[in-house]
Amino acid sequence: MTLWTAEEAAAATGGRAIGNWSVNGVSIDTRTLEKGDLFVALTAARDAHDFVAQALEKGAGAALVSRIPEGVPADAPLLIVDDVLPGLEALGCAARARTRAQVVAVTGSVGKTSTKEMLRTVLGAQGTVHAAEKSYNNHWGVPLTLARMPKDVDFAVIEIGMNHPGEIAPLSRMARPHVAMITIVAPAHLAAFENLEGIAREKAAIFEGLEPGGSAVVNGDLEVSPLLVELAEARAAHVITFGEAAGNHHRVEEVTVGDATTVAQGRAWRTHVLYKVGVPGRHFAVNGMGVLAVVHAMGLDRALAVTALGQWEAGAGRGLREVITLDPVETQLTLELIDDAYNANPASLGASLEVLAGAKPKDGVGRVAHGRRIAYLGDMKELGTQEHELHRALAEHPSMGCIDLVHCVGPLMRDLWLALPEHKRGHWAETSTAMAERVRHDLDAGDVVLVKGSLSMALARVVDAIRKMGHAPATS
Repeated sequence: MTLWTAEEAAAATGGRAIGNWSVNGVSIDTRTLEKGDLFVALTAARDAHDFVAQALEKGAGAALVSRIPEGVPADAPLLIVDDVLPGLEALGCAARARTRAQVVAVTGSVGKTSTKEMLRTVLGAQGTVHAAEKSYNNHWGVPLTLARMPKDVDFAVIEIGMNHPGEIAPLSRMARPHVAMITIVAPAHLAAFENLEGIAREKAAIFEGLEPGGSAVVNGDLEVSPLLVELAEARAAHVITFGEAAGNHHRVEEVTVGDATTVAQGRAWRTHVLYKVGVPGRHFAVNGMGVLAVVHAMGLDRALAVTALGQWEAGAGRGLREVITLDPVETQLTLELIDDAYNANPASLGASLEVLAGAKPKDGVGRVAHGRRIAYLGDMKELGTQEHELHRALAEHPSMGCIDLVHCVGPLMRDLWLALPEHKRGHWAETSTAMAERVRHDLDAGDVVLVKGSLSMALARVVDAIRKMGHAPATS
C-alpha cells in the first residue's frame, strides 16, 4: 500500500521531489529499512546523509535529505528540504491532518509504553490501529510515528515522553489527540526539574494539543493529581480520573496478583467490571483501568475492551516473564526470568520489586534446594541531587522483606548495596558486562529472577546471559 507519493510528500514538506516515486514506509535506520521505505537522513550522533547511498542500494524508495549526498546520482529518488527534522515534522503533521483516525496520546513517568501496547491490543479489537513498534516518544519519534500512519486507520496511539521542560507540548500539538492520558507522575528526570510539581506540569502539557471537545484521562491517586485535574480542566471538555482511590471515576476495588496474570475488579463509572492482564503487577491492573477509561471517553464497546485486555502481554524489557530450561533432559530444572531491563525510576522499580516479592520460586529442584527471589538492579538515572538518597531508600521498600538476594550494578546502586542487610547483599559490579559474567554461578533451578535498571546501564546483557543458561527442552 502506498503511504506517500513524491507529489504528496513534496506538498507536505514544501520540499523538492526528484523523480516520480512512491513509498510504503518511513525509516531512519538502514539496518531495519525495508524495500520501498522513505529513508530519512536525520543528523544525530552521525549525519545519516552518509548512509543515503546504502539505503538506496538496499531498496529504499526515496530519501528525505537536505542536500544531494556524495556518491548519490543527481537523478536519484530524493525529497530535498531545507532541514531534515522539520521536514519529518511536516510530514507527520500532514499525515495527522489527512487521517480519519481517533487519536490517543499517552505520557507518564512510568508505564506509558506498556499502556500504549494495552491500547494497541484493546483498540485493535474494534478497528485498525497505528502505533509505534518501539518506544518512539521523543522529538523525532513522535513525528516519525505520525509520518508512518496510513490514511485509513481507525485509531492511532501516540506515546509522548520528555527529558527536559518544554518538550511535551509541541509534540502533543503535532499529534492533536482526541484523548490524552497520564499514567503516573513520579520522581524521574529530577536532574532537569526542581520537584515533582515541575514534572507534573510538564506531563500535563499533553493536554495542550487536545482537539476541541477532547478528553483527559488522569491518574487520580497521586500527590499531584489535584494539579493534573486542574490543568486538564483548563484544556479538556471532559476529565476522567482512574485509580484505586474512592473518588475516581474509573476505580479499581480489588486486585489479585497471580504468578502469571493479574485479575482486577472495580467500577467503570457506574458499571461493575472484572478484567485481567497477562502479567503480574498491581500497577498493570491500575493502568488497565485507565485504558478502560480511554475506551469510555472514545465511546467504544467496553465489553470488547475487557475481553481484549485479557489478551495483552508485556513485551521484552518491560516485565516479560519467561521460563528458562536449564537442562535438556531434566526439564523440571528451570528458573523464571522477569525481564524489566528497559528502564527504571523509583516508582517503576518499586512496582517491579512488588511483582518479584509475589512470585513463587520452586523448592527442591536445584543445588540450593530452596528456590529464591533474586534481583539484579542497575542505576536509576536522572534523579538529580536526590539520587543517592533514592537508591539507598530502596533497602526499606516493603517488598524487600520477601526478596532473598539483591545484586547491584553501577555506582549509584552501590548505595543500595551498602544499605542492604548482609544476608540480602549479593554482588556489586560497576558494569552490566562484569555482572553478566557471574550469572551462571549465582543462579539455580527454582529461582525467580528480576532484572531492572535504566536503559543506559545495559542490563539487557544480564538478561541475555540468563537466557543463554537455557537449553531447548528434549524432544521425544
